[in-house]
Amino acid sequence: MAPHGNPEAPGSAASEINREAPKVAATTEEHQESPWSLWEVFVRSSRGLSHVHAGSLHAPDAAMALRNARDLYTRRNEGVSIWVVPAEAISSSDPDSKGSFFESPQGKDYRHATYYTKSEGVKHL
Repeated sequence: MAPHGNPEAPGSAASEINREAPKVAATTEEHQESPWSLWEVFVRSSRGLSHVHAGSLHAPDAAMALRNARDLYTRRNEGVSIWVVPAEAISSSDPDSKGSFFESPQGKDYRHATYYTKSEGVKHL
């Protein structure tokens, strides 16, 4: 006997409920295929200071990225200027190759001030 409705109609079986349940994998794929691109946000806190990376967000275009960045990163009136840059437009060095990338070239010590000696008679160097 069914708990609700017509007592002559058979109750639903557990196999029927499982067939109609939404698949979790389908919703995960929808999040991965988002048409909104990733934007990096830079905020200048006051005039005279440089822009500082504040974070990143997803938006369909630059105008929406600016609006979302304003609402998300300057909601307490922290900034006077916001830059948004598409993340794919940023080129960066590889942190794993830090040593070879930032190492000064061999034999070019003359590029550093420590290479030169102080001349006699010069008082303020």
